[in-house]
Amino acid sequence: MKNTPYPKVKESDDQELNLKQIFEQYAFYWKWFIISVVACLFIAFVYLRYAQKVYNTSAKILLQDEKKASGDMAGLSELATMAGMGSSSAAFVNDQMEVLRSRRLMRKVVETNRLYLSYYTKGNIKSSEVLEKQAPLKVMLLEPDHARLDSVAYTFIINKKGDSYKIKDKLEGTRDYTLGSKLETPIGPISLVPQETNKLWEGDLLVSYIPTDITVDILRNMVQITPNKETQSFLVNFSMDYPLIAKSELILNSLIDQYNEDVTYDKAQVTRATSKFITSRLDLIARDLAEADSKVADFKDRNSLMDMQEEARLYMQNATANEQKLVEYQTQLSLADMMGEATSGTEYNLLPSNIGLTDPSIQANINSYNDLVLERDDLLKSATPDNPVVQQLNSNIAQINRNLQVSLDNYRKVLQGNVDALQGQKSKFEGKLNQMPDQERGFKDISRQQQIVETIYLFLLQKREETEIKAAATPANIKIVDAAYGYKLPVAPRKMLVMLGALILGFLIPFAILYIKFLLDNKIHSRKDIEEAMHAPILGEIPTSDHPIIEDNDRSSLAEAIRILRTNITFMLGNSKKSESAVLYVTSTTSGEGKSFIATNLAKILSMSGKKVLLIGADIRSPKVLDYLGLSHLQHTNIGITQYLVNPEMSVSNIVIQKPAPYNFDIIYSGYIAPNPAELLMNGHFADLIAFGRMQYDYVIVDTAPVSMVTDTLLIAEHADMTIFVTRANYLDKRLLNIPKELYEEGKLKNMAVVINDVDFKRGYGYGYGYGYGYGEGQEVSLRKRLWNIIRGKSNKPKLRG
Repeated sequence: MKNTPYPKVKESDDQELNLKQIFEQYAFYWKWFIISVVACLFIAFVYLRYAQKVYNTSAKILLQDEKKASGDMAGLSELATMAGMGSSSAAFVNDQMEVLRSRRLMRKVVETNRLYLSYYTKGNIKSSEVLEKQAPLKVMLLEPDHARLDSVAYTFIINKKGDSYKIKDKLEGTRDYTLGSKLETPIGPISLVPQETNKLWEGDLLVSYIPTDITVDILRNMVQITPNKETQSFLVNFSMDYPLIAKSELILNSLIDQYNEDVTYDKAQVTRATSKFITSRLDLIARDLAEADSKVADFKDRNSLMDMQEEARLYMQNATANEQKLVEYQTQLSLADMMGEATSGTEYNLLPSNIGLTDPSIQANINSYNDLVLERDDLLKSATPDNPVVQQLNSNIAQINRNLQVSLDNYRKVLQGNVDALQGQKSKFEGKLNQMPDQERGFKDISRQQQIVETIYLFLLQKREETEIKAAATPANIKIVDAAYGYKLPVAPRKMLVMLGALILGFLIPFAILYIKFLLDNKIHSRKDIEEAMHAPILGEIPTSDHPIIEDNDRSSLAEAIRILRTNITFMLGNSKKSESAVLYVTSTTSGEGKSFIATNLAKILSMSGKKVLLIGADIRSPKVLDYLGLSHLQHTNIGITQYLVNPEMSVSNIVIQKPAPYNFDIIYSGYIAPNPAELLMNGHFADLIAFGRMQYDYVIVDTAPVSMVTDTLLIAEHADMTIFVTRANYLDKRLLNIPKELYEEGKLKNMAVVINDVDFKRGYGYGYGYGYGYGEGQEVSLRKRLWNIIRGKSNKPKLRG
């Protein structure tokens, strides 16, 4: 038969991905997955047991905006919001949120509650933070040095055993300490004072000092301040995640209190300025009133007057209306003069409001002036006087002050005109008093001055009381909807999330390791690897077995695989060989792939079917046939192929070992190892050996040399009817498949077919049909059976043959 080249394999042929095979590959290492998952879950459990738990604390307040729109203006504000023009309430809430987030307020919180000091009670594994008031000892800063306090962080441990105390830090090491005594530290001298819980405490207390500025930055990042979802809402939400609920509640409540005090102080500035102005004027008016009272008493003393005379009473009745108006206008004129003095200064002080001036434009200017002064003072808390915004405010304040002074001047002119007119009217009444005694007229002049001063004094007293009542009845700046409350369920670490992550990680770790292992693995494992490399027919897959050769009546997976191999060989040989003997070559790429194993088992399975079989060990460089059959002793009493090729005159029947027990087939072994095996195979006498086999036997199985190492097989390849090319799974490098691929495509081996040897189906390699129907050795073991064997300590894994 002439060798026929076969078409080459197209490298671009797509191969279907066998998901079941991939699953079985990984499932073989199921113990790894179980161990990894259990280990990860255990680590997660330990982590959850000792990890620092973080709890969420929240609070909510309602801002009070005195300037917010009401009535028609509120309706206009809502229309502006709907039109996308922004919202005044949203702007107000955002502004107040920025104040709440400010470093100034947070610094007050830190300094008020001494949050730059943290206390931790140390346990066997982890430390737990406690509030300062709950700590067994309290740190007192004896001589605070702000330069050092703002630049140095310091941590030390206090150990108590019985009544003795020890201090340990990185600088001084361990030293003894007596409570209440002075202790020198990097942050200055301190003293430790016992608290109520000190009597019951024994162990280690860790105290940590962090500079105030750093503490402020840390807490500002931890406190989340957000507006309500509704646009027109004045609600502000506070949230903080921290391990100690009591401390987070303290921080949020203290922040709200500091904000409320800050807003209250700002709103009370106008009231305080008004009260101060009225009090200063009352002092002056009181002196004027005392002087007027003294003049009245002196006048009555000098003129022996006990009461007003009838004429004066009649005059007063006629001049009452005129006098009342005159007194009113003179009072307004005095108030205008007072306000003029208040506006004449160059400092940006608040002006008194609502002191009784009846001109609405003056009152409006005073309110505008005070609003700008308050805005300027608030801005100077975070900006310098050279700030452009401050300069602009200074200009606006000066402009309003000038307008106010102009308004006061105009108002005074009007008042003065009214007073002059009333004085003229008064002159008419005085004409009627020409006949009144001079002393009565003098008394009226003194009495009138007394009345004017007394009216102003009483008016200022009334205004001071109104101011004090207003200050005492100041409405709340905020409403606390919800005080700070810490939820008892931790937000971190989340138990279910950690356990789920550990479960996933438990699967990913062995999966990643196996993926890398499979990625770096360049061995062939299944027929899929062969099919990807070449289109040679595959006769079958031989499973891993504990035994080198099958036994009689064997029903193991190995025996069934060899039987399938026998059937496939029959199909490959075709009808032409049913009445003739067939010569089967068995070869491989390299040694150790099991070609002798396949040849010997194939010989036995064919002889068990009643066929006459001759097994020829043609690998005269490394003979193994007799070793596989357990007949090594026969090589000392029989001659082999080498002797025949050297001396072809002898009869072939002389080198045949006739059915050595316990086998039912004949054997020709290779003989001694010759120094020139290739030349012996080329001398033509090997053809005589094959011819003898064809005449005497149904099947001639030739165990040849590996094709990648020597040329022996190729030299005698023409005598074969079929070549069985053995590749061993988990052994042969995939790159070496180019050798059988080339031999197949170029037709150098006649009627070539591939047998995959030593396939471990339990690893998920191959197609996993399974072999055998009974309980023979090597058959597939069920999962239940394997688990039971594991419990009993019995291995399920068969031994691999070499």
